[in-house]
Amino acid sequence: MAPQFQHIRSLALLIISLLLISSCVTPPRIYFNEDPAAVFSSYATYAFQANLGTDRPEYTSLLSQYLKIAVQRELNARGYKEVQDNPDLMVNFFVQTEEKIRSTATPSFGGYYGYRPYGTWGGYAGYETRITQYTEGTLTVDLVDASRDQLVWEGTLIDRIPGDEAENLRPRVEEAVVNVFSEFPHTAGN
Repeated sequence: MAPQFQHIRSLALLIISLLLISSCVTPPRIYFNEDPAAVFSSYATYAFQANLGTDRPEYTSLLSQYLKIAVQRELNARGYKEVQDNPDLMVNFFVQTEEKIRSTATPSFGGYYGYRPYGTWGGYAGYETRITQYTEGTLTVDLVDASRDQLVWEGTLIDRIPGDEAENLRPRVEEAVVNVFSEFPHTAGN
């Protein structure tokens, strides 16, 4: 194969590899559900459930503390006020993790035809299969109409959890909550 074609082939394989790698990085999946009968214009205040879904029976977890701070920022930015007595909305959280396995098959180039000293059409040897194990996390934020004890809005984020999540928990929680509220269309009293 002529040197210029080898260079083009190498460049093409590099570009294909980069595209395959970048396609493996997926954004978080975010889902929203809203009670169509809820009158969001009547809500102006909120409080957190006494026993959050992310707490331990004996104490409030750091995760709960980080979630509270992030949700306070999001709701306060939308004009809602946190109160202790008679809130319009009650806030709760749910977090779940699950171990997952993913297999990916990609064509492997070269191989079989590589022994030939003369130009070929660049066949491939088959497929290379990679198995990866990862942790997937789900965060759900619930807003409950306190007077009716009825769920009126929930936002759920599902994403891969990197291996260093314990080192960077607070910024990851803050980013996740921003994403969960990214399409929360309501402001207090409107």
